[in-house]
Formats: sequence, structure tokens, C-alpha cells
Amino acid sequence: MDATFWALIGLVLFLGLMIYIKVPGMVGRSLDKRADNIRGELDEAKRLREEAQALLAEYQKKRKEAEAEAAALLAAAEREAALLTEEARQKTEEFVARRNALSEQKIKQAEADAITAVKSAAIDIAVEAAGKVIAAKTDKTTQTALFKDAVAKVQSRLN
Repeated sequence: MDATFWALIGLVLFLGLMIYIKVPGMVGRSLDKRADNIRGELDEAKRLREEAQALLAEYQKKRKEAEAEAAALLAAAEREAALLTEEARQKTEEFVARRNALSEQKIKQAEADAITAVKSAAIDIAVEAAGKVIAAKTDKTTQTALFKDAVAKVQSRLN
């Protein structure tokens, strides 16, 4: 008998022993158990993926709402800034108009004061000149009468 024969007998005995102690059943159960574990892990992964997708959708919805709210706030701020700018422009225009009116009023008053001062000076000079002319051409009694008459006329015109 050669070595091949004994190797075949050893193999048959080994396979018989394996079947006797139910190794194929244990391997099958082990593989089934492993397949069940893998199936459970896949189910868990699928559930987690669905939860992650739900969370992603929720966060995207919140992000869109936040972006819409931010856009609304920005638009409101821009409207308010435009209103404030317009209000400031109007107040500035009103201030400038009031200052111009006040300046024009002061200028008119200064013109009126200057005209009054010139008239007063002209009257004083005219009265003085008339007095000198009259004094040179008339006698003392006529001078007094004319002076009193002129002063009365000037006073009536000034008042």
C-alpha cells in the first residue's frame, strides 16, 4: 500500500469525523449567524441613513427659512436706511431753506438800516447847509422864523 492510499483513508476518516461532530452544521449555523448579523447591520445602516436624510432635509429647510428671514431683515434694513436717508435729506433742505430765509431777512434789515442812516445823514447835512445858506442871506429875525419853520417841517416828516 502506498502513501496515496493512506492519504485517501486519512482524508475519508477526517471527513467522517467532521460529519460525526457536526462541523458542517456548526459552520452553517455560524455562517447563518454571521449573515443575520450582517443583515441587522445593513438594516441599522439603512435606518441611520434614513434618519440622516431626514435630519439633512430638516436642516436644509431650517437653512432656507434662515436665509429667507435674513433676506427679509436685509430688505427691512435697506428700507429703513432709505427712509432715514430721505428724512435726513428733507431736514437738511429745510434747515438750508430756513438759514437762507434768515440770511435774506438780515440782509433786508441791514439794507433798511443803511437807507435810514443815509436819509438821516442827508437830512442832517441838508438842515445844516440850509441853515448856513439862510444865515448868510437873511437877517436875524427872518433866520429865526425860517429855522423854526424848517425844524417843524423836518420833525413832522420824520415822525
